[in-house]
Formats: sequence, structure tokens, C-alpha cells
Amino acid sequence: MKAIGYTWGIVGVIWLLLFAIYRLAPMALALGSFPMNLLHWLALIFSIVYMAYAEGYKGFHLGFAPRVVLRANYLKENPRVSHVILAPIFCMGYIHATKRRKLLSIGLTIMIICFIMVARMLPQPWRGILDAGVVVGLSIGISSILYFVYVAIRKPELIAVSLDVPGERSHLVPS
Repeated sequence: MKAIGYTWGIVGVIWLLLFAIYRLAPMALALGSFPMNLLHWLALIFSIVYMAYAEGYKGFHLGFAPRVVLRANYLKENPRVSHVILAPIFCMGYIHATKRRKLLSIGLTIMIICFIMVARMLPQPWRGILDAGVVVGLSIGISSILYFVYVAIRKPELIAVSLDVPGERSHLVPS
């Protein structure tokens, strides 16, 4: 059960991110069939660079990815049937998390849903420009999760984020 929870948690989160990429990539790739002027090209470069940094590096690499991996490790060491079944949402901090972590996770999800609703109203090429940046950020997120899986196996003390598990003392690992 330990290995199942760990694996399902990591693979489930990666699957969700891959599904998002699968849904967004066609709009980004459709940019090739639209005439783009200098403003469009500058917006595309900005979107990709900004989302790589803000979503990919700051959001995923510094926070989400290491927490997902640490929570999967925690689940491996402290398996409960309900948590193993719901391992992806456990790893994302929706269940068995501090009140603060749950609120942050739910708040971020609501913000993403609103962002998606607005993005869907954009005409091409603007939607493709935005989606290209998101695809880059999500790709960095998947790479970051895989990186932290490797780090957790080799040198777990290098991962410096809180697990945000209720009733536990701080799990912040000093860097």
C-alpha cells in the first residue's frame, strides 16, 4: 500500500498536468496558421518567458513540485486507505493538510478556473499566445516534480518546503 500511494500520488499529479498540456497545446500550435505581427511575436516571447519564470520556476519548482513529492513520501510512510485512494489530491494539499494549505490550494484552484474562463474568451492569436506560455510553465512543473522525485531519493535534506500536514511539527527541512 505504501508504494501504491506514493506512485499514484506522483503519477496522478503528473497526469493532471499532462492532460492540461494536451488540452492547451493545440491552441498554441495553431499560432502557425495565423499571421502574426511584431506585437504578437513580442507578446508570445513575453508569455513564454513570464510563464516559465512565474508559473514554472516560482510556482512549480519552488513550491508545488517539492511539496507534492514530500507529501507523497509522507503518504508512503503514513499510509491510510482513504489517503492512498485519493493520493493525487492528498499530494496537492486538498486533504489531510493544514487549514492554511487547504485554503491556499482551493484559492489557487478558483483563481486558475477564473483564468481559464477568461482565456477561453480570447480570440486567436491571443489565446494561443497565452496558452503557449502556460504549456511551457506546466512542462517545467512536470520536469520539476520528476527532479524532486530524484532529489528525494538521493538527498532529501535538500528539499526545503513544509509538508503542511495537520498535527505535525514543522517539516521544513533547512537548506
